[in-house]
Amino acid sequence: MFAEKPTLKGARVTLRPVGPEHVDGLIESVSDPDVRRLTGSHATFDPDQLRAWYATRGDHPDRLDLAIMAGDEYVGEVVLNELDAPNLSCNLRIGLVGPRVFGKGYGTEAIELVLGHAFGTTPLHRIRLGVYAFNERARHVYKKIGFVEEGVERDALLWDGQWHDCVLMAILRPEWQAASRGLA
Repeated sequence: MFAEKPTLKGARVTLRPVGPEHVDGLIESVSDPDVRRLTGSHATFDPDQLRAWYATRGDHPDRLDLAIMAGDEYVGEVVLNELDAPNLSCNLRIGLVGPRVFGKGYGTEAIELVLGHAFGTTPLHRIRLGVYAFNERARHVYKKIGFVEEGVERDALLWDGQWHDCVLMAILRPEWQAASRGLA
């Protein structure tokens, strides 16, 4: 479903297939304490492993990994993964490099671009995501775009000795179509 890896252009950002040339930005992202907390990432990453990871993303027809570029600067990634082809569903994941790029609309536009591509060029019906309850900024963006809260995974993340819920959200093709036509 994602064999073709497009370049998608918006007013603020361009989404490009990820590659080894984007690894320095990925390293910045996975090393940032705020990004690690917002994504619940306890893992540590080796730069060589990240290079190998980004070098192979184009080889997977069941996922779409795109670098979010503001001009020539890598500011994050947006990914469609966990494809459930029989049920025309997948997961969306987004991560920005850190607070220096938060609040500039890059994430919002990246999600809108990737949803437009997914719902405009594939038969996908549902795109889901999970966001930690403390990430109010992201939850606000997802709701503004049209994602609907569907449930909660209680105590899904243990961070600095404290438990946090994960809010499950999704957008369906008819909801995206209505919103993109101004009918929502």
